[in-house]
Amino acid sequence: MRIGIIGAGFIGRAVARLAVQAGHSAMISNSRGPQSLVGVGADLGCEVGSVAEAAKFGDVVAVAIPFAQIRAIPLAPLAGKIVLDANNYYPDRDGRIAALDNRETTTSEIVASHFARSRIVKAFNAILARDLERGGQPAPSGKPRALPIAGDDPAAKAMAAGLLKDFGFDRVDAGPLAESRRFERAKPAYCIPLDREGLVAALAAAQRDVEAPRGSWRR
Repeated sequence: MRIGIIGAGFIGRAVARLAVQAGHSAMISNSRGPQSLVGVGADLGCEVGSVAEAAKFGDVVAVAIPFAQIRAIPLAPLAGKIVLDANNYYPDRDGRIAALDNRETTTSEIVASHFARSRIVKAFNAILARDLERGGQPAPSGKPRALPIAGDDPAAKAMAAGLLKDFGFDRVDAGPLAESRRFERAKPAYCIPLDREGLVAALAAAQRDVEAPRGSWRR
């Protein structure tokens, strides 16, 4: 599979590394251009390109950038593509977004509205980069760590689930994009290492207006 990656931060690099290790082809990109990523590409064993090139390259495209920058991504190269939305809303970084603060929508529903011709799956947002880099390490229970996904397109979700399997993780389908709220920032499933049973329970426990203490997931 060809995986385009928009965003060369810690999550984007971790996805690239795992993709290459699993036998996939990957191209990583950032807003500064491929010339800024030559060393990164050599380290990860992947190709580098512009944002538009990475979008065109991928059968699947992972987007892992600050949420406020989503609208800077070109739409046309992502038309018809499966887009893995790894973004999270941090008001201190992204600025206040009333629809999210008021729980009227989710980050991925905003992404889906913007990329209306793409097939959006929420994935890779609910794990710390250092944990993602290690691949499918066991949860504290000793069972495989599980990661959540959500989306409105069953075939796109199946593709995302297969990729997580290739990376060594168990998977839990949280439902449609609207239910991705259950593993957004500061929810019980956010960045906590859980096996399948624990993740199912954490997703069920999420309350729309209740957030975990700031930074409690960075343990």
